[in-house]
Amino acid sequence: MIGTLFIVGTPIGNLEDLSLRAARILREADLIAAEDTRTARQLLAHVDALGPSNAGRKLISYFEGNEALRADELVEALCAGRRVAVISEAGMPGVSDPGSYAIAAAIAAGARVEVVAGPSAALAALIGSGLPTDRFTFLGFLPREAGARRALLGTLRAEPATMIFYEAPDRVGPMLADAAAAFGADRRASLGRELTKLYEEHVRGTTGELAARYAETPPRGECTLVIAGSTAEVPDVDIEAELRALLASGLGPKDAAARLVVRTGKPRRVLYQLALSLQRDQG
Repeated sequence: MIGTLFIVGTPIGNLEDLSLRAARILREADLIAAEDTRTARQLLAHVDALGPSNAGRKLISYFEGNEALRADELVEALCAGRRVAVISEAGMPGVSDPGSYAIAAAIAAGARVEVVAGPSAALAALIGSGLPTDRFTFLGFLPREAGARRALLGTLRAEPATMIFYEAPDRVGPMLADAAAAFGADRRASLGRELTKLYEEHVRGTTGELAARYAETPPRGECTLVIAGSTAEVPDVDIEAELRALLASGLGPKDAAARLVVRTGKPRRVLYQLALSLQRDQG
């Protein structure tokens, strides 16, 4: 009989958050695929899943760089009737963490997939933010490149749902500055950091206030940003008229295009080409 793939949610900081079911699954699994095997060994020791009695269990690495190749190995184990567990370094595999390849491969092979629910940084930050929870959208990590990040934020100006983002500490300041430019500096926001850990903190304010707070000094620890959705109809931007006005004010096509990225959500290269065309027409 084909085995079962268990997608196991693990603590995002506090080991006491591991569920009894998750602990049992980890003790019973024949094969555990872990994003970080060092972190996994600490977790397995915590649930008494190491030692001579567990000598037959196999622990392998399963991270972004090898997950497509490892999926075949996991399916092979499932087809041999083994119990396979996938864990990320923290949180739920498949949500901004490796896991989706294994799930898709297991389903294609006809294996049973069971999700063992666990802690979620996104939900913990959302609930702790004090912002509306009846409708929300998870956006994960934004692009590293500033232009692509601003363009994406620009497309979210009219989004009515509360938005949840993951972000690296050193990019929190620039991201909040771009969010303030895209949504307005008075949009409500919250930064959740070190969630479930000793120094857990929810810093609440507006996008402008948080951008100023973290402009020079990045926050410490893992960060989740929650930003309120739009409560007003956002008017369309007359892109040509705006570009003509910016060009007339003395800005070059490159700078004029950059000014409109976050307001329109259009790629900078598209705006730049349009600005060049308008400049030639004006000339």
